[in-house]
Amino acid sequence: MSCDHRRGESLIFFIIGGLIGAGIALLYAPKSGKETREDIKRIAKKGVEHIREEKEVVQQKLSDLMHQISSKTEELVHGGVQMAEDKKRELLAAIQAAKKAYDEERRKLEEERGG
Repeated sequence: MSCDHRRGESLIFFIIGGLIGAGIALLYAPKSGKETREDIKRIAKKGVEHIREEKEVVQQKLSDLMHQISSKTEELVHGGVQMAEDKKRELLAAIQAAKKAYDEERRKLEEERGG
């Protein structure tokens, strides 16, 4: 993600630099002021459109990432609940085994006393 972030920043800086360079080139071009202003507006409009497209891409990537995080969290919670249920069954089985052993020992002691 860090590499993608740096790549996105580099792309934005590249676009901004290109726009600035194009603007400067237009200012020194042998055109009328009106033509130059129209060219600058056109280039700025293209830049804004490109930034909007990039924004949508970034938003989609963030949405996908949030979905992945949500899915993984749900899996972990489900796994934790399942593990708790398994441990509960093991504990109940151990309690039943201990109760059976206790009852068996008590029966043996009663037989020894009575017998």
